[in-house]
Amino acid sequence: MPPDRTELDQTPEMRIAIVNEGLGYPPNAGNKIRTLNLMLPLAGRHEITYICRGTADPAEAAEARAFYAAHGIRAIITQDHAKQKRGVGFYARLAGNLLSPLPFSIATHNSANVRTAVRTLAAHEHIDVWQFEAPGYADVLHGTPARTVVMAHNVESLIWQRLCETERHPLKRLYIGHQWSKYERFERRILSAADRVVAVTDEDAALFRTRFGIERVDVVDNGVDLKFFSEVERTRSADPRSILFLGSLDWRPNLDSLDSLVNQILPVVRARVPDATLTIVGRNPPASLARMVRGVPGVELHANVPDVRPFLRRAGVMAVPLRIGGGSRLKILEAAASGVPVVSTRIGSEGLAFNDGTEMVIVDDVSGMADALVASMRHPGLAAQRASEALRVVRSRYDWKGLADRLEVVWESVAAAAPKPR
Repeated sequence: MPPDRTELDQTPEMRIAIVNEGLGYPPNAGNKIRTLNLMLPLAGRHEITYICRGTADPAEAAEARAFYAAHGIRAIITQDHAKQKRGVGFYARLAGNLLSPLPFSIATHNSANVRTAVRTLAAHEHIDVWQFEAPGYADVLHGTPARTVVMAHNVESLIWQRLCETERHPLKRLYIGHQWSKYERFERRILSAADRVVAVTDEDAALFRTRFGIERVDVVDNGVDLKFFSEVERTRSADPRSILFLGSLDWRPNLDSLDSLVNQILPVVRARVPDATLTIVGRNPPASLARMVRGVPGVELHANVPDVRPFLRRAGVMAVPLRIGGGSRLKILEAAASGVPVVSTRIGSEGLAFNDGTEMVIVDDVSGMADALVASMRHPGLAAQRASEALRVVRSRYDWKGLADRLEVVWESVAAAAPKPR
């Protein structure tokens, strides 16, 4: 864990550069929410530059640039953007990646323009700490005295391992296993070279130490905007029979979860509670998901909504049937801050300080989800009591401001230390 702020000499304002894959605004995905909510409280105390690539829509880059400027953050946004994950070109890139030493998810987001922007800034300005939200750029400054922090939103090799272990198609399993091996090598190389690694859970930090031998690891948990969601908790009008699934719908682990939820769990629930419903809310759903839920009784899909709070207000229970994942789930924190009961698999609840039966219901795997959801519907008072306990935990531990202060301590200790030999 990072040292307490009182253990450090108070340093003057630092110059921080944060390098990421995408715009980071609007905060409509878990990684964006984390990056933005840790950065904004610190922008008033430090000079922050945010470097990323743009999107196909110049208006989105302009909107992000204006937002950052309004909060005192300098944004350097390159003109290129990531290629889309569809069509013949996408599958050609997948095949071509077999010959690359880099994992596909790293190679496909690697922008030469962003790398040039990082080198140019490093050559012309003094930066106290470089923070890489995107590990694919963390090697740009190798061989220089730059002090670097890598923000590890997940243990990516663990996600690929779980994808491989749950994939049934032999050719897909072979390809995913190849990606798993490449990501493990890449993760070890990149994280070992950083001055500091910041994990989102104690479990992730322990895995970095044991799997990769990395000792310079701090933990800054995921958090939640308590003020933003408090209005939901005060004005809830929930139907106990309403199940909510919330998450990015272009992330493979979430699509795997929805396959189980729609095709295995929900039919069992509706056989016992016929008027139970499922509402799916998230960004960028693929056409395959729309086809899967089309015509399924009791299922609604809401894509790219501007505000998730109306759905949390009406939800009787949030379902998190993850079989694959890493890090921790911001959607569980958002549900807890909104007073929504949660039923999750053990993998879904990893890294969060919630206890089974006290603050939420945690089942070993998806086979136990249906019974737990039905119990929540039939005993809404007990479910509400657990949600109240979860809200208490969130208020005491997961406020973004306190977590941003913890990240600031990491920055100060990295800036004050001698750079790691490279």
